[in-house]
This record gives sequence, structure tokens and C-alpha cells, in this order.
Amino acid sequence: MDKNIKASFDDSGGNSGEKPDFAQDQSIVLVGLMGVGKTTVGRRLAKRLGRDFVDADEEIERAAGLSVEEIFSRFGEDYFRDGERRVIARLLENDGQVIATGGGAFMNEETRALILEKAISIWLDADLKTLVKRVSRRNTRPLLKSGDPAKILADLAAVRNPVYATAHIHVTGNDSPHEMTVEKIIEALQN
Repeated sequence: MDKNIKASFDDSGGNSGEKPDFAQDQSIVLVGLMGVGKTTVGRRLAKRLGRDFVDADEEIERAAGLSVEEIFSRFGEDYFRDGERRVIARLLENDGQVIATGGGAFMNEETRALILEKAISIWLDADLKTLVKRVSRRNTRPLLKSGDPAKILADLAAVRNPVYATAHIHVTGNDSPHEMTVEKIIEALQN
């Protein structure tokens, strides 16, 4: 499978590119900024495809016995990212899952290479206004505790979006219902 071929979507949901062949047993990994809906979309996508859903952050919390926020607070981001890398590598040993990753997971070169090799990666994207609206609903995101969420998200997008763009498929959801995003993903996987 050629992992360098990508599919891209505009807001209308039309496929404007190509994608790699999709093996039915291959895991699907959702990447993108916090607030884009990776967990919500991932759960719905897994249900539609009859697959297991795994949230990498929940697996990290289970392994550490601490919340993501507590891990950041007690040990720092580097410690969290190392645990995240190990957990995602373990998750990718099992085929056929839908995996939602944390916003920074795909930034780790080793994790990204593993995801691109072993799974179909999907970059879930949304505009800044939508992301700010969504993240303001909860106060549990460690990276947003140190300033203005809009500025922090804009800065993260400037750095991370070019890396997220290396994912196999790009789906923009913006403020549309998550079910529409699921439909776009299924269409990309089937075409």
C-alpha cells in the first residue's frame, strides 16, 4: 500500500484526491487538534463499521492510574508524551480498531511513522472558531490552562497542521454534526 497517497475533502464532502487501499482489518487512527471531535467521531465511526473503539488518552490514564491533567501537572509534558508513544505503539499491535489520539500524538516522529505504516490515518480538521467553541465546554485540557485558548490553538495549528497534513485522509468537519463527518470518512474509505 502506498502510504504517501492522501485523500482530501472540502467542506462539501467531495473527495478531491486519492487514498491508499483500505484493508478491512486495518486500524483507523484519528489525528488532529484538541476539540476537533476525534473521540466523538471515533466512537460513531467504530459503531458504524462494527469495530472496537479505543481512546488513547483513556488508555494512558488507565495505564498510569492518573488523569491526563494529573500526569501533565505532576510529571510534565515530556513524560506524558513518552507514555503516549508507548501506549499507541501497543494499540497498533491490534488490527481492526478505530483509535482516537491526543492532539500531540502525531507530532512524535516515531509515533507518526508507526501510524502511517500500520494504519489508515485520518486528519480531522475544523476552523479555529469551531475548535475554541468546543474546547471551552471543558476545563480539562492542560495545554489550554496557560493563556487564551484561541491564541494557543492558533499557535498549535500553525505548527501541527503541516504535520497532520501527512495523514492519509483529510476530513474537515467544522461545526457540522459529527454524523456528517463520519459519513465523509466512510465515503473516503470506500472510494
